[in-house]
Amino acid sequence: MVFHTAADYAEAGTVNSLWLLVAAALVLLMTPGVAFFYGGMVRAKSVISMMMMSFGAMAIVGVLWVFYGYGLAFGTPLIPHVLGTPDWFLSSLMGKDGMTPDLSGLAFAGFQATFAIITVALISGAIADRAKFGSWMVFAAVWVTVVYFPVAFWVFNLSEGWIASVLHVNDFAGGTAVHINAGAAGLALALVLGKRVGFQKGMSKPHNVPLTLLGAALLWFGWFGFNAGSEAAVDGVAAIAWVNTLAAPAAATIGWLVIEKIRDGKPTSIGAASGAVAGLVAITPACNILTPFWAIVLGLVAGAVCALAVDLKFRLGFDDSLDVVGIHLVGGLIGTLWIGFFGFTKVDGKFTSLLYGGSWSQLGAQAIGAFSVLIYSFVLAYAIGWVIQKTMGFRITNEDELAGVDTIVHGEEGYSLETV
Repeated sequence: MVFHTAADYAEAGTVNSLWLLVAAALVLLMTPGVAFFYGGMVRAKSVISMMMMSFGAMAIVGVLWVFYGYGLAFGTPLIPHVLGTPDWFLSSLMGKDGMTPDLSGLAFAGFQATFAIITVALISGAIADRAKFGSWMVFAAVWVTVVYFPVAFWVFNLSEGWIASVLHVNDFAGGTAVHINAGAAGLALALVLGKRVGFQKGMSKPHNVPLTLLGAALLWFGWFGFNAGSEAAVDGVAAIAWVNTLAAPAAATIGWLVIEKIRDGKPTSIGAASGAVAGLVAITPACNILTPFWAIVLGLVAGAVCALAVDLKFRLGFDDSLDVVGIHLVGGLIGTLWIGFFGFTKVDGKFTSLLYGGSWSQLGAQAIGAFSVLIYSFVLAYAIGWVIQKTMGFRITNEDELAGVDTIVHGEEGYSLETV
């Protein structure tokens, strides 16, 4: 896009802000999409609890983001390269008189709020069927404050965060800050809460497959805002991000189904949905700097590897109920590291990936960034979850789990078959 006059710049700013607001709405829709995706895969007597954890994340994180979270993630550095200064109630974006809203600033703040919300919601899949709602809300509030907000500063604050500005890690839309972050926290909570009663392979099947497919469709639809919106502009980078967000999950669906056919003899609709999500996760950090060809290859690899990775919980003995680790942690790692091999990344005008620059430097940076977030999130999530479990209790009793978390915790049933 070429600008000739000041009016051109102003018009472009308005168009970009409009796109950012639309993209924010698309990303916010992804959290109900997570609720549907997860809700269909749990037992019928747990569907309300599962979906409420996503809606609870929208509530608590939305308030905390406006209250102080935006400042911690994007404010003036309080601790250089590590943490921003709280911006109480987005006051810096409301003008000196407190009543003159900044269009571009508020559009960006709203867009980034939806990332914080969905990151927390993703964690909930690891502890399906057995968590107290009140304890989940406390965990969400503490974790988003001490883990997500600082990590967002490291990764998304391009001029100040140490992962972005010092290491020059490319994480366009959240492979580290969202997916590795959530996957590591999910693993920690799964270990804290322990296994479900009767945990074994095939212990429970999805109670509502169409609900899960609807959730996957909403996620894929919203993900175009997630990835293309992260450019915060209407330009070629947004366009390549959009195309790659189509190509990678499409290929990942094929990759997952091929593994299912070879391993189990039948390709399943749940496998197709899971494969698409695995591809979406993997392309998230790399959607801006991969050619469509390498996006398709990435999708095939991510779909196949994640299909194999979801079975690790049975071999290693942790109960990640809905495969947050196998899809989000593993998929996030694949996509983040893939950039070091095949991304057309540049630092100081020079290509830094192995394919385009013949250099291992980008891969090293990507690995340091990815595993730093993984370790930080896992350790703090485990500590927060452990304290909650030892104080107010995080897990419901075995008896309540068998009776059904929906009726015990919420006093509701997902499906009423009574006739009048």
